[in-house]
Amino acid sequence: MTVTHETRIGTLYLEASDVGLTLLGFSPPEEPATPSEAGDRIVAQACAELDAYLDGTLREFTVPVDLSGLSAAHRRVLDGLAPVGWGQTITYGDLATSVGLPVSESRRVGGAMARNPVAIVVPCHRVVGSDGSLTGYAGGLERKRTLLDLEAADRMLF
Repeated sequence: MTVTHETRIGTLYLEASDVGLTLLGFSPPEEPATPSEAGDRIVAQACAELDAYLDGTLREFTVPVDLSGLSAAHRRVLDGLAPVGWGQTITYGDLATSVGLPVSESRRVGGAMARNPVAIVVPCHRVVGSDGSLTGYAGGLERKRTLLDLEAADRMLF
């Protein structure tokens, strides 16, 4: 079952398997997932964490993610985002080399980012062009800028 979650950056669509979040997107999926009790708990956790993140009080997501439906190559690129923390960015070329690909594979990395099924939690918004420019984002460049600006601001309430 797809859950819609209204946020300050617009409507988000979420789904989860029994082991982790499988969708956090800006458009509804073509085929909704089958609901499960465990998946519902994971989606509820994701919604709570998203709200805290967008309020500036959460810097690191703990909700489990399930990327098992992706190819190994796609997972490898998305997994390469793990060390890119709050307020940091990485270029497509640097991300390519960090996962063992040549810089010339930057476009492949861009393709993997464009098909990231779990936006924000798997932080593809932190990937920028070689000159630091904002390029491509499934949620639109305005949302990407909003997320990067949120992370650039030191709004932690701790």
